[in-house]
Amino acid sequence: MADKEKPLLIKRYASRRLYNTETSDYVTLEDIAGFIRDGRDVQIVDLKSGDDLTRQYLLQIVAEHESRGESVLPINVLTDLVRSYTTQATSVVPQFLAASFEAFRDSQSKWAESMSHMNPMMPKIPGFEAMQAQQEAFLKAMTGGMGSQWSGPEGEGEEGEDLDAIKKQLAELQAKLSKMGK
Repeated sequence: MADKEKPLLIKRYASRRLYNTETSDYVTLEDIAGFIRDGRDVQIVDLKSGDDLTRQYLLQIVAEHESRGESVLPINVLTDLVRSYTTQATSVVPQFLAASFEAFRDSQSKWAESMSHMNPMMPKIPGFEAMQAQQEAFLKAMTGGMGSQWSGPEGEGEEGEDLDAIKKQLAELQAKLSKMGK
């Protein structure tokens, strides 16, 4: 089992191919982005020189997402980053960004924790159970039964029943919402 506390070591060969030292296979930039999204830290080093190339590759991942139209950073933030390289404040910007992201991560984990404590109370909210059942039936219908891990066991001939159940649940939810609105 891989040690999740240590950064995943990726070696770059002279051919510029990236090698995952834990799984002993080659990886792409998208694979590395996936490791990071999954919460794993990575370190990318040049095999020959031993130079740390992590920053260069992380910037390349961001640049590729931007070039595909996935706005990672707003224009004003990118402009300010470029501007910071031409001013004397360059030593302050990295610490500020690091502190800002650390505060963001902390607030996200506190929010997730508070939501997990609230979760047992959720079924007590009027209409929540009907909404949850509707969501599960919708997911099952949309995934052709592949979402059964969320919606329970799947039997044969349930498609018509699922649609009827969704319609019934939707009608019940609409009735409850209209009563709440009065």
